[in-house]
Amino acid sequence: MNLTDPILSVRDLRVHFELPEGLVRAVEGIDFDVRPGATMALVGESGCGKTVTARAILRLIDKPGRIIGGRILLQRVDDSSATTTEDLAQLPADGRRMRTVRGREIALIFQEPMASFSPVHTVGSQIVEAICVHRNISRRQARTEAIELLRHTGVPEPAARLRNFPHELSGGLLQRAMIAMALCCRPRILIADEPTTALDVTTQAQILTLLKRLQEETQMAIIFITHDLGVVAEMADEVVVMYLGEVVERGPVDAIFHSPKHPYTKAMLRAIPPLRSRLTRTLEAITGSIPHPLQRPSGCPFHSRCTEFIAGKCDQQLPPGRTVGPSHEVQCFLYESEDTS
Repeated sequence: MNLTDPILSVRDLRVHFELPEGLVRAVEGIDFDVRPGATMALVGESGCGKTVTARAILRLIDKPGRIIGGRILLQRVDDSSATTTEDLAQLPADGRRMRTVRGREIALIFQEPMASFSPVHTVGSQIVEAICVHRNISRRQARTEAIELLRHTGVPEPAARLRNFPHELSGGLLQRAMIAMALCCRPRILIADEPTTALDVTTQAQILTLLKRLQEETQMAIIFITHDLGVVAEMADEVVVMYLGEVVERGPVDAIFHSPKHPYTKAMLRAIPPLRSRLTRTLEAITGSIPHPLQRPSGCPFHSRCTEFIAGKCDQQLPPGRTVGPSHEVQCFLYESEDTS
C-alpha cells in the first residue's frame, strides 16, 4: 500500500439514535480519509458528533444508537503484502473480527482515564490482560512488555507502577498508562478522544509531545478529537470541522488557520485569544448555541447562528460541498462561484 493512500476512509457515515422523544441524527453523512503517519483532527463544539464518530469507527455505539448508512473502509495488508479493503460498518459489532480490529489495528484513548480503568484491578493487570487478549504470548512476557511500554511512555519506575491501582496515580501518569495500553498491540490507527482535557497545561504539553514522538517512531495514523484549536495547530496535518453531525469544512491545517472559509470555522478562530493581546480585550463568542438535537434546523445546520446568513436559501437548502483550494472543501452557499475542482 502506498503511504499516500488512505488507511481508513469514512464515506457518508450516518448514526442515528431512536429515542422515545424523537430521532437524533448524531452523525449525518460525513466523509474523511486518514493516512499513514498523519494526524487528522476532528474539531467542533461539544455535541457536534465527534465522539460518536470515533465510537462508530470501532462499532462501539450504545443502543438505541445504530449506524444506518455509510461505509468505514479499512485498508489491510496481509503477510504477502497484498492490500484488501474491509468495510467495518458491515461487520457484527460483537463479532470476532471486529474484536480483533479493536486494539490490534485501531486503538482508542478515552477522554477520562480514571473512568476507563477498572478501579478494583491494578494498572499492570489491565495492561497485561490487554496484551494477552490480542497476542499469543505468556503473561510473564506480557508483563515484561508492559514494563517496557510504561517506560517508553515516560512513566517513572514502571515495574513499581504496575502494582498501583488507578486512584494511586496522578492524572498525567494515568493518561500515560492509558497510552501505553492503547499501544500494546502496535495499532496502525490511534484515536485520541480529548486526551488532554482534564490535564494541566504542563502535563498537556508533555502528552502531546509524547504522542508526536510515538507517531514518528511507529508511523501510526492519529485521529485527534478536540475542541481546542491550539492543540489542533500543534498536532494536526489535516482538519475536519464538524457541526451538528455534519462536516462543514475540511482541509490542510495551514489552510484552515490562515484561510478559513466556513463562518463556523471563522467564528471558532475569532474566539482564540491572540498571542499578543491586551488583557482588557473581550474575546468574541460564537452567537447563540448548538440547537437541541431533537430540533434540528432545516437547510444549513449553522444558519441560525451565522452572521453571513442568506435568507430564503441557507434556511431552506443544504449547501453542497465546494472545493476552494488544494484539498480544501467547504459546505457553504457563500462559495458557489468559487469551486476550483
